[in-house]
Amino acid sequence: MADMQSASTEDLAILGNELVVALLEEIAGSIRIVEGRVEVVDPETLRSRGIDRLVHAAVFSPDLDVRDSARWIIGEAAAEMGIVPASIHELYIARGRGEVSGFTVPAMNIRAATWDTGRALFAAARKLEVGALICEIARSEIGYTDQRPAEYVAVITAAALKEGWSGPLFIQGDHFQINAKKYAADPEPELRAVKDLIHEAITAGFYNIDVDTSTLVDLSKDTLPGQQETNFSLSADLTAFIRRLEPRGVTISVGGEIGEVGTENSTPEELRVYMTGFNTVLKELGGKTGRELPGLSKISVQSGTSHGGVVLPDGSIAEVAIDFETLRSLSEIARREFHLGGAVQHGASTLPQTAFGKFPEIETAEIHLATNFQNMLFDHPALPVELRERMYEHCRTAFPEERKPTDTEQQFLYKARKKAIGVFKRELWELPEERRAEIRQTLSQQFAYLFEQLRVAGTGKVVAAHVPVTRISRSGPSVLRGKAAADDWDLSD
Repeated sequence: MADMQSASTEDLAILGNELVVALLEEIAGSIRIVEGRVEVVDPETLRSRGIDRLVHAAVFSPDLDVRDSARWIIGEAAAEMGIVPASIHELYIARGRGEVSGFTVPAMNIRAATWDTGRALFAAARKLEVGALICEIARSEIGYTDQRPAEYVAVITAAALKEGWSGPLFIQGDHFQINAKKYAADPEPELRAVKDLIHEAITAGFYNIDVDTSTLVDLSKDTLPGQQETNFSLSADLTAFIRRLEPRGVTISVGGEIGEVGTENSTPEELRVYMTGFNTVLKELGGKTGRELPGLSKISVQSGTSHGGVVLPDGSIAEVAIDFETLRSLSEIARREFHLGGAVQHGASTLPQTAFGKFPEIETAEIHLATNFQNMLFDHPALPVELRERMYEHCRTAFPEERKPTDTEQQFLYKARKKAIGVFKRELWELPEERRAEIRQTLSQQFAYLFEQLRVAGTGKVVAAHVPVTRISRSGPSVLRGKAAADDWDLSD
């Protein structure tokens, strides 16, 4: 049990809570707190039993002290075992210099059954010695999956610890996106909402953030600079905001986006206009503060995919004709002319399995994978039929607006079922272990396949050589209590 005599004043208030004391007694064989620090007493006991108790409390405890204490302990214990939130910025910049090549980093939206999906991911990553991987969650997903950043970091970190994986842990805010309609109606509240979310995410340990103002590209303008101006200006403003918040010793990896996913394919001219404008505005913003601000590490482009894929009437996904030449060309320009890690491909998880090996061949820096992992959960035979049907019925009653007049039942459910994830989070988490193990096994096989195809197996050494790790020690669980506004508006993925 924790040594209350040596704990800090802040921790004493937490430890005075009998529920927190009870939690610490449950994990006493693996963890203890001395002088405000977490010490791992028995790593194997922590992995086999203690971490399960901690992560469940971190997500579901109704007591704020218990919840926040569990999150704090997970983060500190994981750091003791070599799992530390980190930025992939330096690896991508090294790629821009030509020092690193030959693989594509998977950025995986682990959003449904996050604990078990995360475990499946890190089980595969440990076996294949994968270091170059990103776990991410988008602004919209935070809402409909009911996972604030601090919870997400705790669960992903706990999953890595549980499965024996270690290394710099890249957790990313995906599509921290400006809602075009809200921005047009009243820009300041919408911009503030994104900045509040950025602040919350960085505090939690998100050291990789994709700012997405591509929704504000104005194709009604006659020139490319005019079309992209609001996009690159606001992207630079958000990047400068991130630089003011990033912890000492950490350069957060920031990604920009030149075209909204699902629209027309991006062009070299658009990339050059965006990057030139972005760099100019960021330099001006840095000049006002008296320092040179690091820029982007990567750039997201559109080459023919869409979030979630195109759903056919029978519920299957239409094959996508991805323009690999566009992706190759834009990635090369991003590296050669702007010294970034390269281009990023969104909406890739529903591509044919045979397509993934092409991405490292054309030196794509990163691809985003999401919907297929969710599909594998919903369609898995180990998921109880009655639970799946209750989730579907929830979608029918709670989200009728998701159904277009031309949608079949299969099309509607495919698009809407993600919105049941948050409501049924606890039921998915507490399924019988034998069912969850079956689902994890299937997911782990898919993760392993993707790691092999994207050539990130064995990248642990590459990451260790290029990524500096700065441990950000927290003084106690109360620092995790800050909340920020992030509304729940929906993306198509």
